[in-house]
Amino acid sequence: MSKKSPWLVAYGPGPDAETRVVAFPHAGGSASYFRDWAQHLGPGCTLRSVQYPGRENRLAEPLVPTMKQLAQGVAEALAEGPDDARETVFFGHSMGAAVAYETLRLLEAWGSSSVTRLCVSGRELRAGPEPDAAVIRDDEALMASMTRLGGTRSAVFDDPDLREMVLDIVRNDYHLVDSYRADPAAAPVRADVLALTGDRDPQVDLGRIDAWASVTTGSYARHVFPGGHFYLADHAPRLMGLATRSPAAG
Repeated sequence: MSKKSPWLVAYGPGPDAETRVVAFPHAGGSASYFRDWAQHLGPGCTLRSVQYPGRENRLAEPLVPTMKQLAQGVAEALAEGPDDARETVFFGHSMGAAVAYETLRLLEAWGSSSVTRLCVSGRELRAGPEPDAAVIRDDEALMASMTRLGGTRSAVFDDPDLREMVLDIVRNDYHLVDSYRADPAAAPVRADVLALTGDRDPQVDLGRIDAWASVTTGSYARHVFPGGHFYLADHAPRLMGLATRSPAAG
């Protein structure tokens, strides 16, 4: 692809880096959430953050209502990019973990072997309601959920216009997640899998997190950090170190 893809935002230098880290934001999140994470990568790595439609520089574009469509868009952008063959690590948080997993499945089905590690953060493999469950959330329920998880500054809710925009995005993303369920019959991926979570995350049962081991023929490991659903905000250096270290490093 000769032109810059709107799906991927580059943070930090590294056009000649050997390893590309692709970060997938959470529900309601945008590429800029990972803006400062590039500083925690070594000189051999570069960071790309996925920009979902309907936010930041893609604000005028319609929101994507299904996991299939979202993963397809990201996978096509990565497959058509000039550095498709570069060794790649996926890091997805919450909804982003599911998007990263489904994107990886598509890329491997298309014959790509560039993604060597899938880091899934703050999400169980089969989480949330069944696909046919009708989950209706009004503004108050959405704001209560966002406040409970700690991912949104309270000042956002004080501005009516900003609140409306954010709630529209979150409502779309929650519907996307609620209507998604990982296929238990899906072929396992070849990339190594690393599961990451906070020890006080209300959305993750530590007794079920290791179900991620079943999706890969590669290696599997998990790491539990102090914190809630957005534990990652306090552990970015450690997380990027884990994501990019070689298997021999343990």
